[in-house]
Amino acid sequence: MKNVNLQVLPKFEDSWSYLYFEKGTIDQHQKSIGFHYLDRVVPIPIETLCLLMLGPGTSITHEAIKRISESRCLVVWTGEMGIRFYSSGYAGTYSSKNLLRQMEVYSDEETRLGIARSMYQKRFFEKVSPELSIEQLRGLEGIRVRRAYEQYSHLYNVEWNGRNYDQSEWDYGNPINRALSAANACLYGVVHAAILACGFSPAIGFVHTGKQLSFVYDIADLYKTETTIPVAFQIVSESHENVERRVRYALRDMFREQKLMKRIIPDLKDIIYGSNYVGEIDPFSEGRDVAISY
Repeated sequence: MKNVNLQVLPKFEDSWSYLYFEKGTIDQHQKSIGFHYLDRVVPIPIETLCLLMLGPGTSITHEAIKRISESRCLVVWTGEMGIRFYSSGYAGTYSSKNLLRQMEVYSDEETRLGIARSMYQKRFFEKVSPELSIEQLRGLEGIRVRRAYEQYSHLYNVEWNGRNYDQSEWDYGNPINRALSAANACLYGVVHAAILACGFSPAIGFVHTGKQLSFVYDIADLYKTETTIPVAFQIVSESHENVERRVRYALRDMFREQKLMKRIIPDLKDIIYGSNYVGEIDPFSEGRDVAISY
């Protein structure tokens, strides 16, 4: 719980994007819902929200969920400050326009490859030949990522012997691999929430395929070399103790400072529709506030 005055909220008619709550109860309040904490109730303008993120220590009543579903708001259960994604509700009244577009561009081999190229260019600021296959793009991407690992290894003086970890023997992994895995899990949570909030499918990927989170991995890769990789190496360079916990806190602060969620939405638009697209895609449209946490 942040040390703020819970009664000070923007006016309900203001345009909002998403809210994050932790350590309290969300229940029916008057004709809407409210966040109950100690002896206070903070009204939540659910009709103006696109995404409600519930962090640790939050409980929600059946009636509140009913009100939220009637208001076309997506609910997700997350880790602290949204850095882990656990589950989501179903916003059945969202338009299927974005999902249909995603399926359309995926089903055509030419557009699918074009999107894979655009993601590579967006990530590394480097144009690639239209003659390259998806396998060749993956090879180029692997080279660039390995180069990034080596760069930050030298910068932070952290020994690097490659990406290698076994989830079944987590505690035996070296600190940098554990830090990278924990960092990526945080990034996947934020990206997953953004994809669902926009009405896309997390399973229909363009570089990654065949998994339920393929598109999550595609989009998360756009930000790894500037977020999770440098943070993981920096944290391990400072100490080998509690690297997972310290990485999560560091990324929580970085994501908030960089307003990562606000960056992801326009990137999704550019990737699926192209930079010349004009229309409604962003549930967190321009002019809306960034996440307000309590």
